Amino acid sequence: MMNNQYKTNQDLPRNEELSLFNPHRPSFTCVIEADKVPPIDAQAEKWFLEAQTLDDPDAWEEDRDYKKIVQLTRNAADRHHWKAMLNLATLYLENRDPPHGEMDAIALVEKAMRLGIPAAYDLMGTYYMTGVGVPGDATRAYAFWQRAAEMGSPHAMAYLGDKLAATWDSPRDGFWANLPVATKMLECAFAQGYGPAAYTLAFLQSWPLKTDGTIAESRTAATRSHALRTLHEGVKFGCSNCARDISGEFRKPQDLSDMLVPHLDQARSERYAALYNALELNPLLRFPNLDKVLPLPPAPLLPWNGDKQTLIDAAKGVTSRPSEIKSSAASQRQGRYYLDATYDLIQSENKARGTEAPFAGYWQATAPSESAQVQTWLKDIPPGLYQPGEAFDLPRYPKGMGSGAIPELTWQRFLTVRHDNGVVNPVAATGMTREVISTQPQRSCNALKTCPVTGTWQPWLSTEHPLHQVVNQPWRQAWVVAEQPFPQLLNSGYLPFDPDELTWHLMDSAAPNLG
Repeated sequence: MMNNQYKTNQDLPRNEELSLFNPHRPSFTCVIEADKVPPIDAQAEKWFLEAQTLDDPDAWEEDRDYKKIVQLTRNAADRHHWKAMLNLATLYLENRDPPHGEMDAIALVEKAMRLGIPAAYDLMGTYYMTGVGVPGDATRAYAFWQRAAEMGSPHAMAYLGDKLAATWDSPRDGFWANLPVATKMLECAFAQGYGPAAYTLAFLQSWPLKTDGTIAESRTAATRSHALRTLHEGVKFGCSNCARDISGEFRKPQDLSDMLVPHLDQARSERYAALYNALELNPLLRFPNLDKVLPLPPAPLLPWNGDKQTLIDAAKGVTSRPSEIKSSAASQRQGRYYLDATYDLIQSENKARGTEAPFAGYWQATAPSESAQVQTWLKDIPPGLYQPGEAFDLPRYPKGMGSGAIPELTWQRFLTVRHDNGVVNPVAATGMTREVISTQPQRSCNALKTCPVTGTWQPWLSTEHPLHQVVNQPWRQAWVVAEQPFPQLLNSGYLPFDPDELTWHLMDSAAPNLG
């Protein structure tokens, strides 16, 4: 008989005490990953995206500059960019930066686990399943995946949701019957923009659940339409299997009397096939403007010259070319107090004691126990850039306020944010979006109103909102026709914010052009 806890020593995060995987859990609560991860430093994000651009799947592997990719990724990881930390671990495992290898990768993932990053728990589960750096242990792997899903990892939710989306148990084959929880996990992952979750979710939607938790015996026109829409939305979020299956349905469905699509359509099949091939080559691609070039029936298709890249580019999101940034006072400074004019600094929640920077970033000395005069004087010293483990420049009392070094300092961390004067312009790796020249001032509209102009619109939350990282992304854009309502991001109920907090901003109103 197994205990209900998987007990080990807790010296290292890899040995954390976890509840055993419970495939028959009665419920699941959706948690949004972006609400749980550390805030992302804007300059670190720039390095991270540059590394993604260099790791171009269109280029031969030997032609990619992995030395620079590793360096950019490490620069971002040093500032606790959580995605960069996990990517750097993968680069170590791929032997891209010898002598760093397996144990360095494990250490990085554990560092991310200590920061409470859900994806780090998910990755540790994969390490246990594959025996990378830890003993192979499927029980331990599933325990980590379950914990990651509970913390908000959409990848873990989609993986476990697929495993639970069965009508009977077969542990030997790795699946169990828990359709209500599977549905909740998949819906939560999909609400966060994780495209692959749409694939299994659409299957469950096409055969809805009965009150006893089993699948209905037949599909209806309504459930088929719902499933098709989910697969279509999955393509927008980068689900290659969704694009493949829709293409097959429009071309040659398995059962003409029970197909998902309303009619056969070779032209639509060819377009979905082109997007499928693009996603297979580069899973990072997203197609938020899909409805612009490939709307679902009964909307008509625009003429297309057959050039696949034209179709792919038109379906991508839109970003604006950055305007010229004027020099700032901070960009005139020298040494560690220099700050690129592209960025401003905002205070974070991170504080540190001691004489060395715990991790890279901008840090400013504070002395809460000192007089108001000393505290004001310290505030006039701008935050300085320090590398991990670098000794802080310890300030000394100014004349007339004391003598020697100021004791009991607390170091306040500052994050870089883009200095864009309030312009709405999400960032993406080069090639992931179509770049346009922005028009100023930008046109904006409340989310509850109808669209005033046909075009590509970007949803936006204030950067102070806890969910802005999951909403203010180019893959959240939508092609919206004038006089139609904007997409309601709250339909799933998994993104908890007041609709009045959301605005849509016009990024591009150019008419579609497919050659």
